[in-house]
Amino acid sequence: MSWGTELWDQFDNLDKHTQWGIDFLEKYAKFVKERIEIEQNYAKQLRNLVKKYCPKRSPKDEEPRFTSCIAFFNILNELNDYAGQREVVAEEMGHRVYGELMRYSHDLKTERKMHLQEGRKAQQYLDMCWKQMDNSKKKFERECREAEKAQQSYERLDNDTNATKADVEKAKQQLNLRTHMADENKNEYAAQLQNFNGEQHKHYYIVIPQIYKQLQEMDERRTIKLSECYKGFADSERKVIPIISKCLEGMILAAKSVDEHRDSQLVIDCFKSGFEPPGDFPFEDYSQNIYRTISDGTISTPKQEGMRIDTKTTVGKAKGKLWLFGKKPKPQSPPLTPTSLYTSSTPNGSQYPIFSIEPVHYCMSDIKTGKPRIPSFRSLKRGGPALEDFSHLPPEQRRKKLQQRIDELNRELQKETDQKDALIKMKDVYEKNPQMGDPSSLQPKLTETMSNMDRLRMEIHKNEAWLSEVEGKVAARSDRRHSSDINHLVTQGRESPEGSYTDDANQEVRGPPQQHAHPNEFDDEFEDDDPLPAIGHCKAIYPFDGHNEGTLAMKEGEILYIIEEDKGDGWTRARRHNGEEGYVPTSYIDVTLEKNSKGS
Repeated sequence: MSWGTELWDQFDNLDKHTQWGIDFLEKYAKFVKERIEIEQNYAKQLRNLVKKYCPKRSPKDEEPRFTSCIAFFNILNELNDYAGQREVVAEEMGHRVYGELMRYSHDLKTERKMHLQEGRKAQQYLDMCWKQMDNSKKKFERECREAEKAQQSYERLDNDTNATKADVEKAKQQLNLRTHMADENKNEYAAQLQNFNGEQHKHYYIVIPQIYKQLQEMDERRTIKLSECYKGFADSERKVIPIISKCLEGMILAAKSVDEHRDSQLVIDCFKSGFEPPGDFPFEDYSQNIYRTISDGTISTPKQEGMRIDTKTTVGKAKGKLWLFGKKPKPQSPPLTPTSLYTSSTPNGSQYPIFSIEPVHYCMSDIKTGKPRIPSFRSLKRGGPALEDFSHLPPEQRRKKLQQRIDELNRELQKETDQKDALIKMKDVYEKNPQMGDPSSLQPKLTETMSNMDRLRMEIHKNEAWLSEVEGKVAARSDRRHSSDINHLVTQGRESPEGSYTDDANQEVRGPPQQHAHPNEFDDEFEDDDPLPAIGHCKAIYPFDGHNEGTLAMKEGEILYIIEEDKGDGWTRARRHNGEEGYVPTSYIDVTLEKNSKGS
């Protein structure tokens, strides 16, 4: 099956067919190019989608903690990888398919043009041979006719008796000349005919078959190249299918990693305040002005002396209980009634008013107006902006913030420690090999690092003290809440609507709780902390000046109480006999820990 033998006379059709093949190749290349653009646009849109829904957080923001959020961000990461694989598909198609097709199309056009030019040259040469043969044939035919005319003229003159001998000789010579020329044209015609027949045979049996064979091979190579490109087109995507499958599996694993119980616990950890729920409202008796004389077995109005409450107890309860969930008592905010305004004498003889609020009336007004009983934690802030010790936050949130800050400070301290060790090693190397550097050049940096370490240690100690304070308060609240749960039906320990406590059962019956404290004392801390118990004692081996904040100065040989052990940072918390506390270097003291110590 060869074009040279089967299609020897279809040069024009082969010309059109080969041109159609190249056009089809370029058409497929255009299809691949548009597919590449689709893949690139798809990958770009996927990346834009991921970028749009990725969280825009500053480096200080916390990472998402909820499992549903983490799963969604993992899905976004997998989708970003999936977009990258689409880009790989586009790149592979562009390099392996489209680029190869364009190069091959250019080479194919050049080869086709060369073969067609050879075919046209062969055809033109054969046409030239045919024209030469045809010209010699026509010339031979013309000379033969002229010779016939000369023959007829000679015979006429030879038969004519009136013709002279000269005319006859002249006609004879003309005949001989025409005959000779006819013979020469005959020979030339025969030679041209033989040459044309040979060239024609060569053209149709050697030259044209060879050219057509090359065209056929070229067209077959084009078909093979298309087949390879088809396969490469599919392979470009098949290669990334395993990675895409892993991306999809990652999305499925992210979906399976969602834990609703953990998210619920995180919500508790995130928003838990650590406060106690408000207690029961006391009974307020407004019949005291009606019934003046009643038996001892009924609810009665006590004497004014019985309504006086211990100042220390009231102030402690007011500062330690849940005024956070009600309105903070203010000097002029509550209405003044005969039953809510009393005076109390201080040890120096001065008198000041004691304010109270009518709880039942306040609760009913809240119910009618629809005001929330529990205000926002924003009301806990004192002084406007956030405080350094986070005292504006609820206890549980304050504890978490302090713990996070301590962890960050410990990490920074570890970095500074590593830098100090590196500087010391470098200084030792410089001292041993002075040609490598000047040891004194490292001293400023070493001094700065040591200063940063001291500063970080002081910050850690300060935050640990605040953390211990918060943990102690939370534990105390838990104990009180446990005891209140046990004695829920007992009238002692109830909370008033404003969050103050009373320990007198009769006081709840007789009237609203009185707060024998100055109103400005409500701006103090929630409750006073007890001093930490001593866990041992120590003796100062060296004197320490204690200029930095939070440190405790000591003299050589001085005996101090140990209230907090060294936690690995080189500092121990100690207390003097007069109650002054602070941190001293562990290497400066001789520590003796005591078991079952009850404190100083």
